[in-house]
Amino acid sequence: MSQFLSRVAAAALALPLAFPAFAETVNQTLPPRVAQALKANKIENSALSVVMLPLNGNGSPTFVNADVSVNPASTMKLVTTYAALELLGPNHQWKTEFYADGPIENGTLNGNLYLKGGGDPKLNMEKLWLLLRDLRANGVDTVTGDLVLDRSHFVQPTLPVFDDDGNDKNKPFLVGPDALLVNLKALRFIARNDGGNVKVLVEPPIATVQIDNRIQALPKAKCPGWPDIRYNPIENGNGVTVVVTGKLPAGCSGQTYLSVLDHQRYAAGAVRAIWKELGGTILGEDRVAPVVKDAKMIARAYSPDLVEIIRDINKYSNNTMARQLFLSLGAEFRNEADADDSMAAQRVIRQWLAKKGLISPHLVIENGSGLSRAERVSARELASLLQAAWKSPYAAEFISSMPLAAVDGTMRKRLRNTGVAGKAHVKTGTLNTVRAIAGYSRDNDGNTWAVVAILNHPRPWGASSVLDQVLVSLYNRPANENTAQR
Repeated sequence: MSQFLSRVAAAALALPLAFPAFAETVNQTLPPRVAQALKANKIENSALSVVMLPLNGNGSPTFVNADVSVNPASTMKLVTTYAALELLGPNHQWKTEFYADGPIENGTLNGNLYLKGGGDPKLNMEKLWLLLRDLRANGVDTVTGDLVLDRSHFVQPTLPVFDDDGNDKNKPFLVGPDALLVNLKALRFIARNDGGNVKVLVEPPIATVQIDNRIQALPKAKCPGWPDIRYNPIENGNGVTVVVTGKLPAGCSGQTYLSVLDHQRYAAGAVRAIWKELGGTILGEDRVAPVVKDAKMIARAYSPDLVEIIRDINKYSNNTMARQLFLSLGAEFRNEADADDSMAAQRVIRQWLAKKGLISPHLVIENGSGLSRAERVSARELASLLQAAWKSPYAAEFISSMPLAAVDGTMRKRLRNTGVAGKAHVKTGTLNTVRAIAGYSRDNDGNTWAVVAILNHPRPWGASSVLDQVLVSLYNRPANENTAQR
């Protein structure tokens, strides 16, 4: 992959940069309060890249460290979601299907039951339950054969495993993509002390997940905001035993989300758990294989439209869904020259950008989510993408997918009691050494700007307040600022 990216970057460098042209008046210094915030947090100015482009009205653009290659963290999701809107269409849907390779007689499927994944980023437990209800409505109670999982829709790339601090292995935000992604592969563990009797439950109740409850019950006391409970998953053959330790006062509870099963075991376990609750039986084993040629489709479910999917991705910075969408782009446009769907997605996105005149030599896309140490872009390139999106027929869908400052998503607690509250749709990005924002914000005259601010620094403590000050400074820009009409 690195050789492929190097060839693409070299080719792109030979092309003219298609950045927007502005009037001669251009700001090349940081707003004073942003510079003060950097100094207060002991961060040098060179660590921050800022671009602010006026999209309507009067205004002088700002370019500071605009052409430096930086890690954008989750603001990379804007590239993936905007590309998907234009290449797949806002009403694009994914499908998940059940097939049978034998006859159905008197409620019994005499053969194997196939579950074929189509890459749905939002196949949650409710949707799976409805799909299984549909299977029952089509006359199936008992399956004499195996539960066969078809996960062949994606040609998966081999990418490095991301782990920012070494302790994230079972965290849901690290779940990778899969053609048969069920419920984001998340397990919810609930610990509750009811009068000295401590119980630990798991949802969904997958049979291969066992609980070893070692929590110490304490007398009734004030319930802690973060109970002292630890979960240690241990492989046990075909399943996992989760050892739960800690202390919990009477009348208190706590919960956490973990990912402790691989995609195959989670999908099969979720199907069997729901099927059992519905009164159904599967007599055979679980295995992975493509749907056989003569199998008959007996139930199908569709995902929400793409516009809803990108809202979840951008509002809540969902890495798994972003990676799922990235591979879906690859699967849709894959050709014989593509080694995998990641390669196909990279190629298609670069071709799409080139057609728009957005040649981006700094752009490096690994998985499309920003959860990567390899992904790169410059602030100018990302701002140019935002400017192009502003003119897109799907601008409203794209902009509304981003968090609204002080209102929702990852921006819901930021910029409260400021003029920016409710006036900026901004995607955030966070890694150990990265803090970033990118999106659209209004100034105090009601004009809209494309804004990108990306900080790469070994110690980015306090950097979120620096980025917030970029938006506040834009909103409060002086009325007598030397502006130029675009």
